[in-house]
Amino acid sequence: MTFSMPISGLPLLQAAPRAALYLRVSTGRQAENDLSIPDQKRQAEAYCQAKGWVAAESFVEPGASATDDRRPEFQRLMEAAAAKPRRFDIVVVHSFSRFFRDHFELEFNVRRLAKQGIRLVSITQELGDDPTAVMMRQIMALFDEYQSKENAKHTLRAMNENARQGFWNGARPPFGYRTVEAERRGQKIKKRLDIDPIQAETVRLIFDLYLEGDGVSGALGLKAIVNRLNAQGYRTQAGSKFSCKFIHEILTRPAYIGTHYFNAVEAKTGRQKPAEDVIAITIPAIIPKDRFDDVQQRLKHNAPRKTAPRIVNSPCLLTGLAVCATCGGGMTLRTGKYGRYRYYTCATQARMGKTACKGRSIRMDLLDSLVMEHLATRLLTKDRLGVILEALLAQYAANQNNDATRQEALRVAVREAEQKLQRLYTAIENGIADISDPTLKERLDSLKTQRDEAKRLCEMVEAPAMVVPAITEEMIERFAHDLRVKLLEGPIAMRKAYLQAIVDRIEVDDQEIRVFGRKDRLLNQLISGRPKPSSKVLSFGRQWRPQGDSNPCYRRERGINIVRVRTYLFNK
Repeated sequence: MTFSMPISGLPLLQAAPRAALYLRVSTGRQAENDLSIPDQKRQAEAYCQAKGWVAAESFVEPGASATDDRRPEFQRLMEAAAAKPRRFDIVVVHSFSRFFRDHFELEFNVRRLAKQGIRLVSITQELGDDPTAVMMRQIMALFDEYQSKENAKHTLRAMNENARQGFWNGARPPFGYRTVEAERRGQKIKKRLDIDPIQAETVRLIFDLYLEGDGVSGALGLKAIVNRLNAQGYRTQAGSKFSCKFIHEILTRPAYIGTHYFNAVEAKTGRQKPAEDVIAITIPAIIPKDRFDDVQQRLKHNAPRKTAPRIVNSPCLLTGLAVCATCGGGMTLRTGKYGRYRYYTCATQARMGKTACKGRSIRMDLLDSLVMEHLATRLLTKDRLGVILEALLAQYAANQNNDATRQEALRVAVREAEQKLQRLYTAIENGIADISDPTLKERLDSLKTQRDEAKRLCEMVEAPAMVVPAITEEMIERFAHDLRVKLLEGPIAMRKAYLQAIVDRIEVDDQEIRVFGRKDRLLNQLISGRPKPSSKVLSFGRQWRPQGDSNPCYRRERGINIVRVRTYLFNK
């Protein structure tokens, strides 16, 4: 205790320096097992007492790396250091490596503290403030940084080998998966990824909404999917609401078709690593590969850099479907006479001139009526639909076998949740657990929610609507009539959604209009019991089987002599 002599001659008591303790361990496992933090705190408090300092505050960082400043408690410490009036005079750490394992960051933050009149003190590496002490601190920081990088290198090598053997290295699994014990090696438990039956149903729903929509509105975009899921109470595995970024990651993650890639990016920079460093782990698939590929094609097509949002959301009936037969460019809206006349025009020719494509234009109402009348009168007939759909019924029925596996997985999830709830109830009844514990209440609520959701999904999968009915003449005739009405009547947005349900693209040539589609689209519409809009999926291959129907029109429009409209259906 020190005294100073004021003018009056009476001594004044000077306050003892205040210290802030910064305590950190590198891993969550160390924090959970109390291997280091209590010992650090005990030594730091004893050191402060020996120096005559007051341990004013403590900042505890459980399970955070010291190679960067992305640490909540560290940020809180630096904010407190900048507060006015000053809350403490000294920051006490066990060693400089507890504060930073990067020599540049250590010196940078030491100077940040010094500007506020605060010193950084290590209880195991006690140094002064002279140039020699500063040099020694910098040398120690260099050795700490080197040791950190060496440890990281050896740890990554072990994790890579673990991944090559097909085991999960930790962290949160992708949405739709959970970790299960695969084997034990001494005290170490090796885990693999397995499908979470409840979350997997949400993943399938997201893919369905993006490709087919909800059966009324047509295929949904990312924001519409987010709004729908959040409004209906769906949540991520962390219990938070969905976001567009989260949905996009689900739609583009190859894990859902059975391959998870480990060591693909650098943790700090986010840069892609060389292909030879990436390790592919085989895991159970949730989404069929062809369906995943359809999503990637639609994402690629709808990307703003490739297709403007005004085209994706265009109110024009054939925008996004009609393409120029010469160059493959889209047929977009052009107007004349101040909007009195509306045309579909080759976008390539309009944008780059006739040297890029000779181009063609056709009145919008003419092309719309030609395509819609052809589909209604030549394709959507009872006899024609029966021939097209009969061959695919067996294939669709075979795919329904997957539902049995999903049903059993959901039943298991229900039983597991019930068993866990029963064990908790038993523990409460026997006095082992306290019902007033907030953590226990949260766990009970979580298990109840999990059980109820599994029951709901199980009932949906087991619903009779999932059974494929036999195709009858009455069903085909009703389906054809309903779809013709939807295509020829109603608002443009609805007609466009139903048109996209059965058509991939429409090629406009000088003498012929060619409509391309896929048989499985028609089957999906028929099985659903009512027309269900689907998204457009570009098909770049030409493995189609032409159907020899034609519809002579003999209409001339600005140099285009439309002779016939033909339909080409893919075998897929």
